[in-house]
Amino acid sequence: PIRASLWGPLKELWDTVEGAVWRRQPESVHLLDLQLKKHKPNFLSLYKNPPKSAEQREKVRKASTEGIAIQGQQGSRLLPEQLLTEAFILSDLFDIGELAALELLLAGENQQPHFPGLSRGLVAVLLYWDGKLCVANSLRSLIQSRHGKTFTLELSGELVALTTRFTDELMSQGLTRRLLTLVSEINVTREFERLQKERGLGNEKHRKEVSDLIKECRQALADCLFAWTCQSPLGKDDTLALVAHLETVTVEADGSLDSVNLALVMALLYCLDVSFLEQGTEDREDLLQALPLLTEKQYVSAVHSRLVDGRPWKLPGLQAVCRLAWALALHALSQLPQGSALAEFTEADEALADQALLGGVFLFMTEGMLGCEGFTHDEFYTRRLHSLITDFLALMPMKVKQLRNRADEDARLVHMSLQMGSEPPSSLRKDLDHLMILIGEFYSKDLFGLELALEFWCHTESLQHTSLQGSYLGMAMQRPPHKQVVLSKFVRQMGDLLPPTLYIPYLRMLKGLANGPQCAHYCFSLLKTNGAPHGDNMQVTGSPVSWEHFFHSLMLYHENLRRDLPNADATHYRLPPIRGITQRELDGLTSFLQLLCTIITWSENARLALCEHPQWTPAVVMLGLLQCSVQPVLKGELLLCLAAFGKSPEIAASLWQSLEYTQVSPVELNEIESSCEEYPLTRAFCQLISTLVESALPVNLGAGLRAPGFQPYLTFLRDAVFLPFPTRAYRRAAEKWEVADAVLEVFHKLLRDYEPQPSDFVQETVELQGEQVLAHKPPGHSLMFHLLNDSPTLTLCLSLLEEGVRQLDTYSLFPGKKQLESAVLHCLCLLDLALQKEVVFMDLLRESQASLIVSPLEQLLQGVSAQSRRADHIVNIARYLYHSSSNPEAAFQSAKILQRIARYPNIQNRLVGDFTHDQTVSDKLMAGFVECLDNEGAEEGLEKGDDSEPAKKEARIRHETQIHILNLLITSLELKTPNLALYLLGYEVKKPINSTNLQDAGVLGCPRSCLHAILSLLQRGSERRSGPVLTSQAPHLAELCYQVIYQLCVCSDTSGPTMRYLRTSQDFLFTHLQHLPFILPGDEISALSQMSWLMKTAAIELRVTSLNRQRSHTQRLLNLLLDDQPPDGETGMEESRSVSGFLHFDTVSKVRRKLLSVLDAINFSQDVPELLQLDFFERTQIEQVIANCEHVNEHGHTVCNVKLLHRVLVAEVNALQGMAAIGQRPLLMEEVNSILQQVVERNRVRRSLSAKRHALQSWRGLVETLLTACPADLIPADDRQIIIRDLLLDLHDKVLSEDSAGELMPIVAGAVFTLTAHLSQSVLSEQQQGAGLEGGSSSGFASIANSALHLILRKLLDFILCTGGGFQRLRAHLYGALLYYLQIAQKPEEPDTLQQAGKSMWERLTAPEDGFSKLQRENLAIIESYGTALMEVVCRDACDGHEIGRMLALAVLDRILSIDRQSQWLLYVCNSGYLRVLVESLRQDDTALQTLLSPQPPLLKPLYIYESKMGLYSYTPPPSKGSALLTRVAKTGQGAVELLRCGLVAQLVECQVFDMVPDSDSHRVFGQRDPSGFIPSPLDRYRQILLPALRLFQVILTSTTTHHQQGATQVLQWLIVHADTIQGLLRCQELSMGALQELSLLTGIISKTALPGALEGQDVNSAALPEFQGHISRFQRQCLSLLGRLAGSERERLLKQAEIAAPGDPAERREEMEVAMQQVCANIMEYCQTLLLQSSAQAQFSICLFSPSVNEPASRDGHTDLALPSALYSRVPSLGLVLFLLKNSAADFFRFHQSHRQALGKLQSLEQLPPEELKELCAALVSGTGGVEKISSVQRSLLAKRRLVQLINNRAKLLALCSYVIETCLFVMWRHLEYYLLYCTPTDPKDSLMPGASAYRSRLTDDSFGRALGLSRVSQQDLEQLQSDMGAGFGEALQRKLLEVEGLYSQVRSRYTFIQALVRRIRGLLRQPKS
Repeated sequence: PIRASLWGPLKELWDTVEGAVWRRQPESVHLLDLQLKKHKPNFLSLYKNPPKSAEQREKVRKASTEGIAIQGQQGSRLLPEQLLTEAFILSDLFDIGELAALELLLAGENQQPHFPGLSRGLVAVLLYWDGKLCVANSLRSLIQSRHGKTFTLELSGELVALTTRFTDELMSQGLTRRLLTLVSEINVTREFERLQKERGLGNEKHRKEVSDLIKECRQALADCLFAWTCQSPLGKDDTLALVAHLETVTVEADGSLDSVNLALVMALLYCLDVSFLEQGTEDREDLLQALPLLTEKQYVSAVHSRLVDGRPWKLPGLQAVCRLAWALALHALSQLPQGSALAEFTEADEALADQALLGGVFLFMTEGMLGCEGFTHDEFYTRRLHSLITDFLALMPMKVKQLRNRADEDARLVHMSLQMGSEPPSSLRKDLDHLMILIGEFYSKDLFGLELALEFWCHTESLQHTSLQGSYLGMAMQRPPHKQVVLSKFVRQMGDLLPPTLYIPYLRMLKGLANGPQCAHYCFSLLKTNGAPHGDNMQVTGSPVSWEHFFHSLMLYHENLRRDLPNADATHYRLPPIRGITQRELDGLTSFLQLLCTIITWSENARLALCEHPQWTPAVVMLGLLQCSVQPVLKGELLLCLAAFGKSPEIAASLWQSLEYTQVSPVELNEIESSCEEYPLTRAFCQLISTLVESALPVNLGAGLRAPGFQPYLTFLRDAVFLPFPTRAYRRAAEKWEVADAVLEVFHKLLRDYEPQPSDFVQETVELQGEQVLAHKPPGHSLMFHLLNDSPTLTLCLSLLEEGVRQLDTYSLFPGKKQLESAVLHCLCLLDLALQKEVVFMDLLRESQASLIVSPLEQLLQGVSAQSRRADHIVNIARYLYHSSSNPEAAFQSAKILQRIARYPNIQNRLVGDFTHDQTVSDKLMAGFVECLDNEGAEEGLEKGDDSEPAKKEARIRHETQIHILNLLITSLELKTPNLALYLLGYEVKKPINSTNLQDAGVLGCPRSCLHAILSLLQRGSERRSGPVLTSQAPHLAELCYQVIYQLCVCSDTSGPTMRYLRTSQDFLFTHLQHLPFILPGDEISALSQMSWLMKTAAIELRVTSLNRQRSHTQRLLNLLLDDQPPDGETGMEESRSVSGFLHFDTVSKVRRKLLSVLDAINFSQDVPELLQLDFFERTQIEQVIANCEHVNEHGHTVCNVKLLHRVLVAEVNALQGMAAIGQRPLLMEEVNSILQQVVERNRVRRSLSAKRHALQSWRGLVETLLTACPADLIPADDRQIIIRDLLLDLHDKVLSEDSAGELMPIVAGAVFTLTAHLSQSVLSEQQQGAGLEGGSSSGFASIANSALHLILRKLLDFILCTGGGFQRLRAHLYGALLYYLQIAQKPEEPDTLQQAGKSMWERLTAPEDGFSKLQRENLAIIESYGTALMEVVCRDACDGHEIGRMLALAVLDRILSIDRQSQWLLYVCNSGYLRVLVESLRQDDTALQTLLSPQPPLLKPLYIYESKMGLYSYTPPPSKGSALLTRVAKTGQGAVELLRCGLVAQLVECQVFDMVPDSDSHRVFGQRDPSGFIPSPLDRYRQILLPALRLFQVILTSTTTHHQQGATQVLQWLIVHADTIQGLLRCQELSMGALQELSLLTGIISKTALPGALEGQDVNSAALPEFQGHISRFQRQCLSLLGRLAGSERERLLKQAEIAAPGDPAERREEMEVAMQQVCANIMEYCQTLLLQSSAQAQFSICLFSPSVNEPASRDGHTDLALPSALYSRVPSLGLVLFLLKNSAADFFRFHQSHRQALGKLQSLEQLPPEELKELCAALVSGTGGVEKISSVQRSLLAKRRLVQLINNRAKLLALCSYVIETCLFVMWRHLEYYLLYCTPTDPKDSLMPGASAYRSRLTDDSFGRALGLSRVSQQDLEQLQSDMGAGFGEALQRKLLEVEGLYSQVRSRYTFIQALVRRIRGLLRQPKS
């Protein structure tokens, strides 16, 4: 920015001075010293401008062509011609150098956004004067900081020495003369004329600002001199110069001095002041030495001669004041020992005093000095004048006596002239009158609460209160000082034998002296003692100035008036004659009433004593007088006195009753006052009602006389005072607003104290004199009703607001401005209260079904205004924000109302239209909001009660206005667009929001918006080390600012523009994150909230920059958050860094990572308040009441409404009856108080916990975003692991500490889960990249050391255990974390190279343990060290509770069982009964699972749990991962036996869900599929239920070798029970992937169980045996027919179908299909083999499964010739099928082997693969087309590697299956051929009854096979055919191939010559000669 020399540096100077002197900032002395050295010339030649010069002029003229260098900017700039012209005008206008003028203009242009609506020239004018003011203010502050005689600022000695030295030097260079010259020269009118001529004045606001600046400059300069003389005396010449200046001073129009001249007069009075020497402070001697009055004779003589003999001044009164001060100074000097030398002067004091009195000194002091409004603003003015008055009275008693004598004399003369009826003489002097009036006026203004008047009171009688001891200067002494005695004597003596002329002045003096709580008490006592002793004689003998005399007169007057009261009708219509009282008596009465009013206002004792006095009964007499015909003025005073009495609630209650009985409704108001055009009575009546309403408003007011209630008064105030006030005539213009203010104040109080109750809406009646009348509602109800309707009241309120803002916009002073502002404030408060209460009001109204009609106020406010004919009420309210500098309270209420209205979404849209409708209004509104936010006077942390100082109250109000505006923005941003917040924050509201282009204010004409204001609030101080000032100075404000910014970033519409702007032009996030964590000792809650919003925003920024690939931004933020190195580079860091990570201890000086220090700042412990200790209330009931008072506040915290609770409890206490209750009341109230304090504490605890939760969630969000969303390569793997380790360990340490709060645990658990997941992922990916796999190196097998991993595991287990019984959902996270952790030690999938057989058994046993096994072993040891406690928790969670928790607990159990070699966990699970529980729970699952198969997708929870219990996780391919629990248990023999013992299979047999096979997908309506694809189809769901069961059976069958029979029989039972279903599955038409998976498992189970011998030895019922055997043979037939389909007919079609079915990932799908098909074939062949082997060991007794023909099942071209109906499949398959399968398997084997070799080769040379091929490999794993493109190259090679390993292992599996199929085919062929060719006797077709055939048949029927196989006829021809066909089929080529298979595969796998032997035998059989 451009720093114009006449403004920027000066502003900086003032900031520094202010910081040092007033804000006492640290390090400020040094900065101040620098600034003072730099600016010394500015102070020495005060206000001298840089001179013009031709050279500069030339330079500037050429700036448009040649450019010009501007200070503070690089290079030179070309400037437009227009700017230069303006610069020359400015230069001439202020007579400043051309360059300086140019800089000012440029600075003006720069600052323009801060001054909306002004051109750069006008801003430059403001900056010019602002610069001047900064200098003057700085000088004044420097002088005020000096050490001196009057006051001290308690600054450090160093600072005071610096400023004193500096200012002394300035003074020695003639500062006084310069100041006086400037004060004379600078003149607002003159300056304005010059500005006007050059068009240097803008709108009204600009004019006001300029004139204020100029006035403030003059004032500050005069104050400099005043401050100097307060502290140090002026020299002789300077004093004389000051006197010379004052000689020429004149007064303002009203006869008073202006505040600048007043300051100079006070400066002179302080010069002539010696009273400070009386105070006896410790530095009295030093001060004496420095006083020129004592040390310099010339000084005294020069001043003396100037004051005594000088020529007359322009103001004789001012001369008189100075002379009096000098006389008193001389008198004081004569009392001092040093004064003897000055005797020639000191003797003239009396004469001087006489001269002063002749000059009318007291009158001038009253009118000229007290009349100046600046007088009351300075405490030291008051103190000096006090000492002047009291010194005169104390030091010159003779003069006072003379005055009194003269006054008595004058009184006599007056009396005589009255007697003779002539004019009183004109030469009367009224000095004593003036003195008394001066004293009265002076002491009645006590803004600072000094109560200086106490010096006039000497306590004669001892008062009870210690606080009222006559204190002199705050020191309680035994005897009052002499001065005080003299002064109190003066007060008493003046009242003795008072002449009537002095009666009123004396009363006025007393009124002044009674101003203050203690003074009022003394005055009351004086008037009491003055009265006559009470006797029976009522004759007044005492002083006329006494209560006795006064009340007696009042009573007499009342008696007198009552006696001749005219008839009632007459009084109303004419002004009654004043009866029995003269004007003087009237004035006397008025004065006494005012004195009475003052005393009882201050002193409650006086109020009660007077009111309860039996003889005087003031209230009654006054009310009586009010009914008589008395002057309105007097009635007004009487009402004001009653109002003062009404301050005490006791009196107020009786006053209400009296008011009712006397029926004082001021009817005269309208008639008399309107005709006089003056309204004292109306105002007084309003004040009375206002006071009484505040003190006590009885509910049944007026009961017995009328319908009880306040209604008549309210109606009167509304209809007779408020509504007609605008249309009445006023003699005094200000009175209009005074009336409005007075009546609105009553309305405000009534509405403020109103709480809507259900009873308000019920129409009640009361009995009055025998008839029923309607009862009145509470006044607040009536007001609400009027405000919630389009009533005249509301209309007038709104038009008053409009009028108010119109008047304020003129920026001019007008009579009654203050009252207008107050009235406007009351109107705003009324609207605010109505908005606040309308919700409850309208709810109650609805419930009551009363016939009232009301509209919500926010809708009424949208109505059309009668004046402007536009709907601009809300705009008018908002315009008050524009006047926040002059009217902070109105702005505050306006913001409050807007915030309430902003909650309604339907209004927001309208508001945006109204606000933006008129451009000038729109700019003003925006400027208003911005100005409120920008305000520097706001201050947080001031309590509401601390409003004693106006400045503090204003600071608090300004702060609360900011809070309301921010809340308004926050509320609006949550509503739909366009809304108010977007307009105020500078977004587009007429175009799409995301098209907004945010700019700095002023760029491209962009106005300064609330966003700029919020950012500048937050940025203040962010460049310093201490961080943003706002966070500590106004924590709550900062919190809301951060929240607004977060909301802008999180909302999709505003996010883009906002984040761009924050990133580019502000660098906002980086700057603020640097300063995290914010630690505020006093306000932990706000600090946490600030950090929460900031971290949430940071998380969004990280996500967005990562997505947009703005790597440098992301990297910068990551480094900031994660670095543990100090920011400045140190040598040798790199190498030591890796070492420290490796050795796990720190060798480099490290700093705490930012993320960890933020975590440190969240204190996990929470102090909880103790339980209530109650003596009276019942605790349970109180807790119930507290619960009833709870509500959710706008921040979403549940808090208790303390005010409501207070009301409920106090009502409860008040309801207690009886004497005992009254005695106990204080104790009860004390207990109520303790309950409330407890509740406040509870609320704080809740807020604190909620803030901690919020902060922790934001922290977790940030951490998760860091790890998940940011590109992985930005954090190297080793760093990443160490960071996660640190985060995990710290989190655990915090959460496991003794006192951590349970409420925070769930978030921590979530974070632990994510972190562990990332740790596991990071370690795994590091291993995949090949790091650390070389054997078990000592540091572990990843960057993170094993010890760290163990530590993490221990803490994780501790965390699981410390959660106890509850918190199951929380433990779910921890189980997830544990699973991820255990995954680290899981060996990754390795490629099966088929070479393992090369190693001998010994080599394998002695191989070193790899890293994985080592870590796994150590993990297990740690887990086992926790013993059964951990087992118990995990098992309990696995058995019941929340579904997810159960699944994860089951998974954990499964994982641990899989690594637990010692089976301790298995034993525990079995022995503790948990296994049985799990098994038995399968029955309950059955019903739940049945519901899953309905077509509509239900909840899938039961399915997942069932899967976890049963078998594979169907969702985690590859299937070798997390197989679930029972399957895991079954994998050990012992476990399988346990399962069988628990009746697992029996449970499954009873499950009916297996029989509920849904229809196949293709036959169903497509519409029922879940469109997202997440919920599987019913068929898939069925498979997810069936497959786990089948897998479990398979595992049991393989595990229970010893008890095989038992297991197999049970499984066979299951097969038979569900036989129909299973046969259906085996006959399946659609061989999809799922069907094949089912078949592969089913055939596997059948091949092991459905064997002929299975039923032997089992106790199967003999009747059921044939049925069972039938089932078994059916299974066998179906298996064989299935083989026919898979091996032959459908094979090609299925593989093709696999490719078509899944175009996305055909490769993987095809591989799975291939494996499943091979598996089915292998299972069926194994089944055949088993059947053959079981039937007989020799071929000749073996059964035959295949017919002896070799026709191959498929035609060559792959089309099936067997696509016949399934009935034909029951034909016996031919042996050709086996041969076909053999050939195909051999062919497949070579295909697979080839592909396996290729894949291995690729894996070994992965680095050299071309990118296209890599992409192709990745495509198999990445879904979506563009997926591969987005992946980084590192990821790509990892994926490719994974894919290759998958491929290799798939091929290896296929090779194993193929070779197995080959072997079994050969075996089956060999057995069949051996039988057919060696042992089979062919049958002759003609002779079917040959014994051989029947024998053969019977052998088949044995096994229930004969019927099935159509083998009854095998002719010789068949056999020959078989031999020749087989010979042809099983040719040389095939044999060679088979032997090669054995060489390639079987030998490597160590089964040597099985194939070879079988091939040899088959060849032998085929070659033998035909028999």
